[in-house]
Amino acid sequence: MSRLEKYTVLWAAVVVAMMFGAEATSRGRELKGILPLYVRMANTALQIWNSSGPGKEKWNYERGVLLYGIQEVWKRTQEPKYLQFVKNRTDAFVAPNGTIPTYVMSDYTLDNIRSGTVLLFLWKLTGEIKYKQAADLLREQLKSQPRTKEGGFWHKEVYPYQMWLDGLFMAEPFYAEYAVLFDEPNDFDDIALQFKLMEEHARDPKTGLLYHGYDESRQQAWANPETGTSASFWGRGVGWYFMALVDTLDFFPKDHPERAELIAILQRLAEAVAKVQDPQSGVWWEVLDQGGRKGNYLESSASCMFVYSYAKAVEKGYIRKSSYKKVYKTGYAGIQTQFVQDRPDGGVDLNSTVSVGGLGGNPYRNGTYEYYLSEAVVTNDAKGVGPFLLASLYLHN
Repeated sequence: MSRLEKYTVLWAAVVVAMMFGAEATSRGRELKGILPLYVRMANTALQIWNSSGPGKEKWNYERGVLLYGIQEVWKRTQEPKYLQFVKNRTDAFVAPNGTIPTYVMSDYTLDNIRSGTVLLFLWKLTGEIKYKQAADLLREQLKSQPRTKEGGFWHKEVYPYQMWLDGLFMAEPFYAEYAVLFDEPNDFDDIALQFKLMEEHARDPKTGLLYHGYDESRQQAWANPETGTSASFWGRGVGWYFMALVDTLDFFPKDHPERAELIAILQRLAEAVAKVQDPQSGVWWEVLDQGGRKGNYLESSASCMFVYSYAKAVEKGYIRKSSYKKVYKTGYAGIQTQFVQDRPDGGVDLNSTVSVGGLGGNPYRNGTYEYYLSEAVVTNDAKGVGPFLLASLYLHN
């Protein structure tokens, strides 16, 4: 082949690539125009997690948060691929006899309870007994979960006498739904106790915000020796607790004497979180009360959690629409401006999600302002994508 022929072939290939690239870009613009954000984000999630393969996942709360969002998108759209994704991702961990081979009950970590809501969803939908059997295992864990002297669940066996905000979202919505489905009404006293203890010990009287953790023993280096609380108001931690309230109340009996108190807790929290919403961007900071401080940044997962929680709380009548509609409307607009990025294929990416946040452990996490800013910030993290789907479902009707 002559040099001219080679050049001609190469140029033809470039032209074809440009044509297909233009077609893909055009298709992406078309999808952007006609599909709601929850569909575009769900499609991106399926693309990412299908390509990663189930072998890279664990039975943990992250997959539970993601699948919760995807199942809610399926409820809205009835698109089979979303349900199939939820089922496939659950069947990868649940054996035909209802056991969960990668789950170790004796770890007593509340994080492992989160995926239980997906088990209950699939059991109600399909009637397959393995999902109920797997859910029964998680319920058994709660029966023997270590507790503080006052009755609060330890966050994990390896974190003795500690309650974290995270744990309320991991355990209580499942605990409450299970109680309804299998007629265990006395459990609601215990469920209410978990929320009340967390607020009693973690709420700051000045701001109304909740500290990330509480150590009953006051033995942890991160714990205030007088109050037992950690040092900072972590955005996603407060988001977990807020979501836990609005989701647990879905199942809480309307005639239960503690229901009014849970709604009152929600109302106090809603007022406090609204006060730290960033007035310029409409979203929330990684460390909530330190907006504008050097190193702090606007964080997507907490912002999505707050928008979802406010919108749902208004819809359910727990808080006044007149007081909070602007909060979640402005928040959702800010999420789109600050964190959502279009993809050429018509999907979207969710940026600026903190990868993790915790207390204690090894290396030791001391709960300071500097600690929360030291964790990596990532794109399309399950802990952000799941809440974004929930928020988008409420705001894109």
